[in-house]
Amino acid sequence: MRTLLITLFMGWLLIGCSEPTTGPVEVHWDRDICERCRMILSDRKHAAQIRYSDAQNRSRVRMFDDIGCAVIWLEDKPWRDADTTEIWASDHRNGEWIDARSAFYIKRQMTPMEYGLGAQNQAPIETSLSYAEAKLHIFEVEATYNQHGTHIKDGLERVEGQ
Repeated sequence: MRTLLITLFMGWLLIGCSEPTTGPVEVHWDRDICERCRMILSDRKHAAQIRYSDAQNRSRVRMFDDIGCAVIWLEDKPWRDADTTEIWASDHRNGEWIDARSAFYIKRQMTPMEYGLGAQNQAPIETSLSYAEAKLHIFEVEATYNQHGTHIKDGLERVEGQ
């Protein structure tokens, strides 16, 4: 009986200490870096996270300083459209994590990489963008101002064709 209790207790400890497999993770502000541009994450109202399953089916999270970096980084990943791939954006008004695919995006925001979009989860204002429209905006900004990514043109064409 004692062995059984110890085994159950150890199992409970392992479950309690394991990483979650869904949702955003805690950001270590001013220490964690953007997966794409390598800048330090410091803007709590314009950051993003992507959770996905790797080739070994392990849950992985990557952090980004701007939703634009997240969208561009995700574009060439084979699991970008998988049901298990989650995209989180911080709400530009309060910094809370929201589902980026169902968020509404407000233009003319001061963002770390100057894509200029702030996410929010409340009903859209007249000029807000859906996630699909936000992706198109991001690829247009990247193609216009950030010529280092030749794959951007392909991404823009793919988004426009959807």
